[in-house]
Amino acid sequence: MIVYVNGDSHSAGAEAVNPYCFAQDDPLYWGLGRQPHPDNERVSYGCHIANYLGAILYCDAESASSNARIIRTTREYLETNTPNLVIIGWSTWEREEWLHNGQYWQINAGGVGNDWPEEFKQAYPNWIIEKNYNVAMDHEHTRINNLHLDLVARKIPHLFFNTFAPFSNVHQLDWHDCYLYPYSDEFTYYNWCKQQGFKTVTPSSYHFGPDAHEAWSLFLFRTYSHSMLTAK
Repeated sequence: MIVYVNGDSHSAGAEAVNPYCFAQDDPLYWGLGRQPHPDNERVSYGCHIANYLGAILYCDAESASSNARIIRTTREYLETNTPNLVIIGWSTWEREEWLHNGQYWQINAGGVGNDWPEEFKQAYPNWIIEKNYNVAMDHEHTRINNLHLDLVARKIPHLFFNTFAPFSNVHQLDWHDCYLYPYSDEFTYYNWCKQQGFKTVTPSSYHFGPDAHEAWSLFLFRTYSHSMLTAK
């Protein structure tokens, strides 16, 4: 059985036990690139769920990921694989990915990256000024629903949730019990963890430790055990 997980830093378990977000930041794992650091992946909610099911975890999550990357890499994986369960924690709506010379770059509101192509650095200020959050959210709402419908058609059990921000001011859709309260701020991963009393790993971080990941995994498993056990 294979549990496929995708998402951003929250699904990658960033900083949970190791301050590195990307494996490549650690000299011991630089060859793994932007994959989750193995120490953090081992305590992530996805790893816990895979263990509950006696399954193999395939984690495609990447810190600072846009939803565009999540959708693209999930579809690429599904071209040659049929996992038993797909779990995706969706990122914030303003993020994008831009293509340059065959390489995808993740763009967000956090500022210009030092290693970005020069043309991206020049385009970024106008992108920030012109970005319409509500338009971006509505666009992602449609794209995520298209992926959901594809998974339904392929009979692949799946569970979506929002990591930080819910959908608002959009036409609410029927997600066939496959999306954890997509229109509720209360049930985003970040807000749920805060409400349960968990602290972020540092005061300036948005990431939680292994105890929060385990609690979130139990919450998802108990809430959607019927879907997960059917997948098995």
